[in-house]
Amino acid sequence: MRTALCLVPFLLSASAFAGEHTIAVIGLVHSHVWGHLGKMVQGKPAKLVGVAETAPELVAEAKKRGVADELFHSDWRKMIDTVKPEIVWAFVENNRHLEIVQYCAPRKIHVMFEKPLASNYRDSVAIRDLARKHGISVMCNYQMAWWPTSYAAREAVAAGEVGDVWRIRGIVGHGGPGGPTGLNKYFFEWLTDPVKNGGGALVDFGCYNALWSLMYLGRPSTVYAVSHRLRPDEFPKVEDTALLVLSYPKGVALLEASWDLPRSFQDLEIFGRKGSVYMTSRQVELRQGRETREVTPKPLPPERAEPIAYMIHCIESKTEPEGMTSLDLNVGVMEIIDAAKESIRTGRAVALK
Repeated sequence: MRTALCLVPFLLSASAFAGEHTIAVIGLVHSHVWGHLGKMVQGKPAKLVGVAETAPELVAEAKKRGVADELFHSDWRKMIDTVKPEIVWAFVENNRHLEIVQYCAPRKIHVMFEKPLASNYRDSVAIRDLARKHGISVMCNYQMAWWPTSYAAREAVAAGEVGDVWRIRGIVGHGGPGGPTGLNKYFFEWLTDPVKNGGGALVDFGCYNALWSLMYLGRPSTVYAVSHRLRPDEFPKVEDTALLVLSYPKGVALLEASWDLPRSFQDLEIFGRKGSVYMTSRQVELRQGRETREVTPKPLPPERAEPIAYMIHCIESKTEPEGMTSLDLNVGVMEIIDAAKESIRTGRAVALK
């Protein structure tokens, strides 16, 4: 059974954020932090009230980017209890996500993570259960959740432009996570660790693909995966390329995740019998026979255009994050990734219970 089309941001009314919302950052070892820290320093749309980090180089870099000296803390738990933020955004290793929710949830503090939700399926289920038990929002942040093209592609499919979806083909990756030098060494160290990250390219980029498969085809019947280590000297502990084949009663998903590509890819093509939709971060094309036409994405409303604004919208509207950032979908992602790991280990397709 296919999942319901839940990503319809255009029906939500933009909210004027009432009062002052506060946010604290736990960890700076995930390089995505540098793309978001500037807005937090400016207080848009939440005021930065604390940063927990102990690595001197990372602290120095954050200060260069405008974080005031008095905002730094060496112990993230003490920071939470001292500044009492409304939201925490953790830029830490994947296998630390659960411990942060375990501390924040009883204190009614909402939590944001970079994708994926956890390093394994078991932890992702525990995170979901804790969030719902304590009534907090936990958001799993994906870049593509804030692309207008993501929603334009979904609208074209929902309108029946390609017919019933039976096949998707996704490729996500680039030339790799760089090397263990400069500030990148902190990110590289855990991203290439099978415990801290949960794997290599399979986890790093396979999660995007698994999310797409759940969105368009639902939960698969079986997961088959293979992996390669084309650069064992650079990545001795983890795979740098993985291919997943997800089987459905009436469909298939062919998904590639790689650190070995000559350029960056975040490309998805959704197939029906009538046509296909090809999507990237910048464009959506509807392909029917020999004809191709561009689909013009609609601008996203303010509360669906970036992660902090959407978290505030969920808090104010007392709703869980939906669609690509939702708990249920991202628990499903980790179920697929864990099945892929087992398939790689055994050489066999893994049936989901």
